[in-house]
Amino acid sequence: MGASKIIDYTEEQILVAKYAKAMSHPARMAIMQLLLSKHSCICGDIVDELPISQSTVSQHLKELKEAGLIRGQIDGVSICYCINEPEWSKLTELLGHFFEKRHVKTSSCC
Repeated sequence: MGASKIIDYTEEQILVAKYAKAMSHPARMAIMQLLLSKHSCICGDIVDELPISQSTVSQHLKELKEAGLIRGQIDGVSICYCINEPEWSKLTELLGHFFEKRHVKTSSCC
């Protein structure tokens, strides 16, 4: 997206798009579900749970981390990942507002 076009969108639209892009791969959804079900998870544990290689898991973790949805903390030679609660709350609130804006029409449209 060109820098000049960003001003045409609200902060809310930009954030929802950023989060949606980060979660737009089934492996990332699986990682998020795994992290949501546990307090934290070491990268090796994630690899053991999912049918993808360690390098692929690392790439997906990088995307989720760059979007701010997860945090990683070095624990010895491993990195322990967890949900970034403030960002997760923001995402939940933004998506809630997004889905609440739908108006059900009584007339047939399509």
